[in-house]
Amino acid sequence: MTTDTQPAGSPAGQQQSAVIEAKDVVAGYLPGVNILNGCSLVAYPGEMIGIIGPNGAGKSTLLKAMFGLVKIRSGNVHLGGQDITNLKANTLVEMGVGFVPQTNNVFPSLTIEENLQMGLFLRPKKVRERLDAMWDLFPNLHERRSRSAGALSGGERQSLAMARALMMEPSVLLLDEPSAGLSPVRQDETFIRTRRINKSGVCVVMVEQNARRCLQICDRGYVLDQGKDAYTGTGRELANDPKVIALYLGTLAKDVDSERDDRDSAPEGAEGSPAT
Repeated sequence: MTTDTQPAGSPAGQQQSAVIEAKDVVAGYLPGVNILNGCSLVAYPGEMIGIIGPNGAGKSTLLKAMFGLVKIRSGNVHLGGQDITNLKANTLVEMGVGFVPQTNNVFPSLTIEENLQMGLFLRPKKVRERLDAMWDLFPNLHERRSRSAGALSGGERQSLAMARALMMEPSVLLLDEPSAGLSPVRQDETFIRTRRINKSGVCVVMVEQNARRCLQICDRGYVLDQGKDAYTGTGRELANDPKVIALYLGTLAKDVDSERDDRDSAPEGAEGSPAT
């Protein structure tokens, strides 16, 4: 399937060098079984990139391959022009790649502050400076900094996982399903927080199951299908493309309207469901 919107690659008029770029990536978990079949993605400074598509399309696998958690069999990934294909995750963190997985993304037995300190164990001399920055960005975490991470709600855990990844001052933040398992209210908070992180200067690449909401806030989006780029374009272009709507968004508009009604009627301060 080919795109009727902007082709994969640099956006029109884009003169800047890419922060991160995956090109023709083929990867999978089992020998001889590929989940990604020539997938490509590029993100430029200051951009928020959304990745959507049906279940099993390879969205999360793409992020994991870019972060060295799934072996790339062919193709490559570059960070600021440097080849980082199949480098180990700890090396990528040092180089400026942050990654927040969907689940198991905090140390439940540690406090909030201890979790954040773990995010900067490679640069202990900067802990105080980075903690202050995270308290400014996530004031709710500062208020509960001595609380065990295992006692946090799903939304609070997601905030903590993002904050820990930001401790190393990454140039790009990879987010895997940040709104999964959260109530509509907490989903909105997560999207607003993610956009705020992006506006602070961090390039964001986000896989998201709430496709329509993702397209509303991202600069550009990629629709994956069967491990390949099916469509790509600006968030607005994809959200209004009749083929994308028919094939991938479907009746999601009704679901989003229902979520919005639930959000409007939800008691103020209601907690989201714990992450699983």
